[in-house]
Amino acid sequence: MRADAVQIGNITMGDGHPLVLIAGPCVLEDLETTRTIAEALVTTCSRLGISLIFKGSYDKANRTSVDSFRGPGIERGLEILARIKKEFDVPVISDVHAPHEVEAAAQVLDVIQVPAFLCRQTDLLVAAGNSGKVVNVKKGQFQAPWDMQHVVGKVKSTGNSNIILTERGASFGYNNLVVDMRSLPIMRGLGCPVVFDATHAVQLPGGGGGCSSGQREYVAALSRAAVAVGIDGLFWEVYADPDKARCDGPNSLRLDNLEMMLRPLLKIDSVVKNYD
Repeated sequence: MRADAVQIGNITMGDGHPLVLIAGPCVLEDLETTRTIAEALVTTCSRLGISLIFKGSYDKANRTSVDSFRGPGIERGLEILARIKKEFDVPVISDVHAPHEVEAAAQVLDVIQVPAFLCRQTDLLVAAGNSGKVVNVKKGQFQAPWDMQHVVGKVKSTGNSNIILTERGASFGYNNLVVDMRSLPIMRGLGCPVVFDATHAVQLPGGGGGCSSGQREYVAALSRAAVAVGIDGLFWEVYADPDKARCDGPNSLRLDNLEMMLRPLLKIDSVVKNYD
């Protein structure tokens, strides 16, 4: 089943087009670190011929502990993303958490992302839709995939049909997530391109005591399974050294492993979508 295509700059996602990679750090730390990650991603994706959308959160408002690092905030964070966008000529995406953030975010971002925990917030979805930007909504860990039709309806009520839906796992007991691969074609059946967030799908929410833990060793297997099912985009969080990351290190990937992981995924994608 094909999803309607959305256009993000020069990138077309959906309608049988090749896989798109959304990747970057979980949270923006500083310009130098962000630039290093962006440069490595652009180089790798250019060599492999895969389209890249650079991601990085300017504020992680849902951290486990009040003492956790949240990022540089909206003003500085958007400045960093604007620099990355200009320097590397790459589209950028970040989370918004409240309707009042959307106007400023839309001045920089190519894709407005609604976090999983906020996927039912009507005012936020409507504000994102009214921005005129492509809107990526992450399916909540508590949300059935077929219920995302109502989420799509809220965004579409603004006249904006440029919507992407992202699967990131469902709550399974305490501190654990599982992925129901059926959710991918179910959500694609709503007419939207579907992205699989493989690195958040292996997160163990709150499993590290005052922070979340994760199992990055399963990212490759789940990514292969999702691409084989048929998805339009893959979402990975990456760092040069994930063990030193200030957010989501245990479920993030090493930059120097990306090419090795992407090569088989692109082969699977070409078979599933029947392109050379």
